[in-house]
Amino acid sequence: MPKESYQPNEAGQPTDDHPKFRRRADARPDEVLDAALALFTQNGFAKTTVEQIATRAGLSKGAVYLYFPSKKALLEGLVARAIVPTADQALGVIAGYRGDPRPVIRKFMTMTAFAASGPNVFAVPKLVMREAVNAPEIAQMYRTQVLDKVIPALTALIGQGVEGGFIRPVDPELTVRSLIGPLLLHVMLAEVFEVQPDDGLEFEKLVNNHLSILFAGLEPEMEDKK
Repeated sequence: MPKESYQPNEAGQPTDDHPKFRRRADARPDEVLDAALALFTQNGFAKTTVEQIATRAGLSKGAVYLYFPSKKALLEGLVARAIVPTADQALGVIAGYRGDPRPVIRKFMTMTAFAASGPNVFAVPKLVMREAVNAPEIAQMYRTQVLDKVIPALTALIGQGVEGGFIRPVDPELTVRSLIGPLLLHVMLAEVFEVQPDDGLEFEKLVNNHLSILFAGLEPEMEDKK
């Protein structure tokens, strides 16, 4: 097989048309996001500059702006990379389901716990929670990209479960808050108040404990089963 050929520039260096450099260019957005996440986590969103991110990523400031026109766009990119795929996968499980919602809730919560166990994924909602008070636009962005999709889907899932008699009559919207609230509080206790469980956060263990309590409360009354 003949060797791959390419045209060097006038200085004898390979150009960006060479596959090695194309791969490098394709990787740059992730390299920028990795640098942004590290600095946002270390210094905070407000105190981190695009120039610092560029330096850490080994790029010029202008090169960063080619991929992400603002710091907010960088944060949106982090959410899109770490959280949105899991949220979309969960929505695929929930969409159009009819029947007892508890197996689907367990699958959704298990997927969430598994995703949260990854440090690069978990770092993003932690960052949002930490920065949202001082930068409301961050909270709004996270709501638009994640919560405004997931919460209505879970509410509908629980609502059809009530209508079908699979679970006791509960307020679907309040039940969703009861479902996801412990996850948020789990993170807040650790990150804001520095109250850490003896065994660490262990999201899977929390989810199993939480669902055993929640599902007992959702069990239909005996007369409803007749």
